[in-house]
Order: sequence, then structure tokens, then C-alpha cells
Amino acid sequence: MAVGGEFIQPLLGRAMKNDRPMDHLDDWEESLVERYPAGDVPARSAAGDAFRDYSQNVRPGIREFYRLNHRHQTVDFVEAKKRQYLPLRTKRMGVWEAMEFLNTLVDDSDPDADFSQIEHLLQTAEAIRNDGHPRWFVLTGLVHDLGKILCLFGEPQWAVVGDTFPVGCAFSDKVVFPEFFAENPDKQTPEYQTACGIYSEGCGLDAVQLSWGHDEYMYHVAKDYLPAEALAMIRYHSCYAIHREGAYTHLLNEQDRELLKWVRAFNPYDLYSKGDERPNVPRLRPYYEELVAEYFPPVLDW
Repeated sequence: MAVGGEFIQPLLGRAMKNDRPMDHLDDWEESLVERYPAGDVPARSAAGDAFRDYSQNVRPGIREFYRLNHRHQTVDFVEAKKRQYLPLRTKRMGVWEAMEFLNTLVDDSDPDADFSQIEHLLQTAEAIRNDGHPRWFVLTGLVHDLGKILCLFGEPQWAVVGDTFPVGCAFSDKVVFPEFFAENPDKQTPEYQTACGIYSEGCGLDAVQLSWGHDEYMYHVAKDYLPAEALAMIRYHSCYAIHREGAYTHLLNEQDRELLKWVRAFNPYDLYSKGDERPNVPRLRPYYEELVAEYFPPVLDW
């Protein structure tokens, strides 16, 4: 299903009307900062009491978003979306073109937003760059959220953003709003209700199906071009149950444990780099176009 320029505006119109419990996608990322503030303390005290009850204070749109997400992210849904999108035949464009394409999501859905998606991507990348990390790490900050263009292909918010988690095995109570999994049809499949489910202990995350969204999609777009550490950052940066809460450790292998160290190193830049200072896009663009060209071909399959 190729998407040429003549089809973009109809798709945009459909995406903006498509199942939006949140005002716009940045609401989800803001909710993460509320849940995991900088300098976060352990979520539970030594006595096991809840230290911060995020679920009681969250905005109604976020609760409804996760109700939909946890209801609809099933094994069958994930497999269907992989069949639909992972041939990567929806669109062909370069990385900077994809950034400009993603910008239309904000322009159409929230014209009064202070920052464009390009500016947010550059904020993340510049924070990484200023701390002296390798060039591939900087580039990962630039491209990690480009999979959100799924919204512009007509996907609802709950199938694009949100915390990711394994499907095909028992849902962990460390996933945000675990009570909403009661509505998930997979709860009625006994094979999916054991700790390992359809997987085996220590099988590794590469063998595990995660809930569908921008992370998995962007991983497949980029997997032939970036190092393993960068790909882990892209693929697992929303999997907070694993990299922040310590769930599903029985599915990890040694390679996962090493790569998740890079995901945790990336996480502060993803959550806390959005500040008040606007990046100068025209000034920064030549540097980032050169960096993109170092790793990616001029045109990618999406």
C-alpha cells in the first residue's frame, strides 16, 4: 500500500479524528515525566508500601488511552500490524523528510503547540551531543521517535505510543494500569497466562513479541543501518516495565542485559531533555544532515 503525496492529506485528516483520548501525543511523554521524575526515588519503600501512586493522579485522557491500549494490544493485533507495516512498503523518504512529515502531525492536531516535533527531536539529540556521546548515539536521539508517523498512516494513538510490554505471556502488574488488562481477550487464552507463555525462559527479547507501536516500527526501519546498542534504544525505550521496573527478567538473555544498560543510559535524554530553549533548526540542520548521511541512505523504506 504505497502512500504517495496525493494521499497524504486524506490520511492526515483521518489520523486527526482517529481515537484520540489524549489531546496530542506529547501528553503521553509528559505523563512519563510525572511518573518518573528526574532524580526519581524508588517506587516503593523498604516496607513495600507505595511511595508514589501515579495511577490516582493521572489525567483522565491518559487513563482512557491506557484502557484502550491494554484492551486492544493482543497477540493477533501485533501480528496483524507486523504483516501490514513490516514489509516497509507504505512510503519511501529520507530521514529529514520523515522528520518534516512527522511535523505535520503537530501542525494539524495542535497548531498552538510551542514546539514542533523536529524541535523536540533536535533537543534530545543536542543534549546527547553536548554530553560528548558517540555520533551514533546522537543520531539515535534524533530518529528514535520517527515511528510516530504511524499516526499519519491512520493508526490510533494507542497503537502508536504508550508503554510497551510483552504479549503472548502473563501481563506483569508492573506495567502501568495493569487492571485494564482484564479487558484484553488474550486473558481468556490459557497458553498466554503463564510467566513464559509462548516463549521459553531466557529466550531473549528478540524472540518476544512486544505490544505494537512506534518503537518496534522504527526499529525495523533502522535495523540495517545502526549498531545494536542504538537499535536497542529505539526498540525498547518505551518498555518501562522491563528497563525501569525490572519485570520479565526470566525472558532476558545475557545480550539483553548488556543492551538494556544502553537503554537506561538513553532514557534520561528521552524524558528530561525537553526544555524552554528552542533549537535553531536552520543552523543545526547541516550538521544533522551530514550525520544522517553517515549512517543512512538518502531514501528509506517505511
